[in-house]
Amino acid sequence: MRTFLRSMMLSCAAAMLHLTTQSAAAADITVAVVGPMTGQYATYGDQLRRGAEKAVADINAKGGILGSKLQLIVGDDACDPKQAVAVANQMVARGVALINGHYCSSSSIPASAVYADAGTLQISPASTNPRFTDEAAAKKWINIFRISGRDDDQGATAARYIAEHFKGKRLAVIHDKTAYGKGLADEMKKAANALGIQEVLYDSINQGEKDFTPLISLLKQNAIDVVYFGGYHAEAGLIVRQAREQAFATRFIGGDTLMTEEFYTISGPAGDGTLMTFHPDPRKNPVAKPLVGQFQAQGIDPTGYTLYSYSVLQVFAEAAKTAGSVDMAKLSAVLKSGKSFDTAVGTLSFNQKGDVSRPDFVFYEWKNGAFSQL
Repeated sequence: MRTFLRSMMLSCAAAMLHLTTQSAAAADITVAVVGPMTGQYATYGDQLRRGAEKAVADINAKGGILGSKLQLIVGDDACDPKQAVAVANQMVARGVALINGHYCSSSSIPASAVYADAGTLQISPASTNPRFTDEAAAKKWINIFRISGRDDDQGATAARYIAEHFKGKRLAVIHDKTAYGKGLADEMKKAANALGIQEVLYDSINQGEKDFTPLISLLKQNAIDVVYFGGYHAEAGLIVRQAREQAFATRFIGGDTLMTEEFYTISGPAGDGTLMTFHPDPRKNPVAKPLVGQFQAQGIDPTGYTLYSYSVLQVFAEAAKTAGSVDMAKLSAVLKSGKSFDTAVGTLSFNQKGDVSRPDFVFYEWKNGAFSQL
């Protein structure tokens, strides 16, 4: 009898422990990082994932958020709009409190409708197309934010540089038809036209294209001196390399997506001299120095959007602490209150649209396999 009672007590204790463990697990706050984890743009997804993983580990090591630990899940949209919507619905079904993503504007924009309908907070570390926040604001959605700048700011920066350094040169504007690429090219074109610069050629390519002989022939026929390209590194690297192979010497300028080593892997030495716009390198921010050192100790160079992804989680954690909740409406109110957030990429705040208040862009140049700020 005593053995039976002891067995029963142990069983009850085990059951209680199981329930307690389940309760603790249920108390975890689930967050997600979503981007192109596979496909030709997986290098960017890797940046987002690494930044998010490190941030979650660091936040949990300090006790988590509001007494709960963060649990990170990873979603792959492959920079495909349809897949982005499918992944968004999966994330909503799993009850995530934060979407750190997406990367491509063509993914963030359609996915944002899913998150808005579900009342899920979305903070993109990278999507720059103005439509992302403009359309959300027009529809009075309160859950959409980004910590990257906008293409109308990035395009204007490029236009001013072209006006100052390539005055009187023959300009071509080329894009890849994506929300990001066409959006960026059009914003640069609009800003350049306002400065009195008229492009000689405006044309497009197809994303995934490999042979750019027709485009290069067209550039040659129009005696183009400067090519502004709105698109991703894969096509940009091929265009630059093939242009040099055809002895066509022109200056290529692009946007933030050229800030990856894979661009130079594709272009080779032909990529030397290519210019691109991006935010000031956060790795050189003194505040981020210890964090950069920790990444490097793990064999990771936190380039591109790695620290931006990390910063999304910092913003989320601080907003939750201030709000005393991870309720989306309460988090949104904090984010739009004008509060400043100290992050790995600097001190940030947000306007009523959800745009970051510090949309600074500078120029970089590729040379000998590395890029540096001008």
